[in-house]
Amino acid sequence: MPLKPRIAFFDFACCEGCQLVVLRLGETLFELLEHVEVVSWREVMSTSSDEYDIAFCEGSIRWQKDIERIQKIRETATTLVSLGTCASIGCHNAIRNDWPLDTLRQTVYGDPEFPEGIITARPITAVVDVDYQTFGCPVSAPELVRVFTAILTGQEYAPPNRPVCVECKLNDYPCVYEKNQVCLGPVTRCGCDAACTSYGDACRSCRGLMDGANLEGAVRALIANGREHHAIMERVVLSHGLSEEDILQMFGAYNTWPQVERKDYQHED
Repeated sequence: MPLKPRIAFFDFACCEGCQLVVLRLGETLFELLEHVEVVSWREVMSTSSDEYDIAFCEGSIRWQKDIERIQKIRETATTLVSLGTCASIGCHNAIRNDWPLDTLRQTVYGDPEFPEGIITARPITAVVDVDYQTFGCPVSAPELVRVFTAILTGQEYAPPNRPVCVECKLNDYPCVYEKNQVCLGPVTRCGCDAACTSYGDACRSCRGLMDGANLEGAVRALIANGREHHAIMERVVLSHGLSEEDILQMFGAYNTWPQVERKDYQHED
C-alpha cells in the first residue's frame, strides 16, 4: 500500500446515513484524512477515480448489476470495508425477501412491468470477501475510527462479540428493563459504546446478533409463557404481552440475513 493510500466511498441500496457519520467525525476526520488521499466519494466530491487502494462500501445488494459492480470494486481495492449494517448483514433491505415478486411489483411499482435483474436482497459480505466489517444503522462512529486506524497501521480488526449489556455496565448506565422497556441488548453485538441506552432508549439490535447468540433463549425470556422470570423481567413481559412472532419481528428489523431465519424468497418461474 502506498505511503498515502487512495480511498474511495461507494454506496449500494441504502440511505447513505453511514457516509454522513463519516462526515460528522469533525476534527477526527481531518486527522484521519491527513494520512490518505480521497479519490472518489460521490456524496462530497464531483471528481472520481477508478484507481484506489481502500474502498468503503455502504448499502446492500439488490440487483444483478450490483453484484458485478461490487466484484469490480473488490478486484480493484486492496482493502474492502463493509460500512454499516446494510453492507455487513443486510439490514432493512433484506426484509423485502419475505414477499413474492408479484406482491412487490404490485405494491412498489404498480402496473408497469417489474424491472429486470432484481435478486434476493443481501449484504455485500454475502457476495465478496471483505477485509473489515463495521456495524450499526448508521455505522458506529467509535468503531469506524477504530477500523480506519487499524487499516492505516496495518492491523487486523475483529468486531466485538460481546453483548451491548457489557458496555452499559462499563459506562454505568441504568438498565432500561428497569424502565419497563424491551431491550435487545443482551444478545446484540456491542461496539457502539451503548449509544442508545446512554439516552435511556432500548437497544433495537441494529448492530446484529452476536456470533452464537441464543436467540431461542431470548425469545423464551420475553414471552409470557416462556418460563418463570426475574421480578423486573416479569413486569416487562406481562406489561408488553409479546408473542414469539412479535419478538422475532423485533429482531428481524435488522437481522434478516442470515441471523434470523425467515421464509425462503419466492421467485417467479
